[in-house]
Amino acid sequence: MSSSEGSTVTFRRAPADVRRAAVERFARQLQAEVARGRSFDCLIAGDAELRRLNCRFRGKDCPTDVLSFPEPVPPPVSAGGVSPAPGPRPPAPHLAPRLGDIAISLPRARAQARRFGHSTESEIRILMLHGVLHLVGMDHAADAGRMARAEKRWRLRLGLPDGLIERVKS
Repeated sequence: MSSSEGSTVTFRRAPADVRRAAVERFARQLQAEVARGRSFDCLIAGDAELRRLNCRFRGKDCPTDVLSFPEPVPPPVSAGGVSPAPGPRPPAPHLAPRLGDIAISLPRARAQARRFGHSTESEIRILMLHGVLHLVGMDHAADAGRMARAEKRWRLRLGLPDGLIERVKS
């Protein structure tokens, strides 16, 4: 699903209230700034699809606003076909590793945008940022506020309204 331009955004249905090109530019901005050049793909779909994904991959039979699916890291293989000693390896200099995929519920984004007084497009950006932070390894459920602080810093830098973690706390 990745394009030569990097991160992609796929809409199941073209929403009239969202500027597709602006959302795609935002995805590439997140790729460059938050993901440090690593690409991701974002699907914007309906509640039914998010519910199926949530059930299949998280065991939760309910729709949700955003899901993140980190790219599995393949085990390194030496030239002779034998895996070298375990441990991190630097990526090939010409290839930035792909982060993974994000899925966003358009109906949830619309409802949350109305509830919090901003545009659907802004809410999609908030959800996309949240998803990318998960893809880079952050987990607000277990990191003592690290992800919340990072999300707040990025939101301010990117000119976004309150994020998901802040809403839960208030």
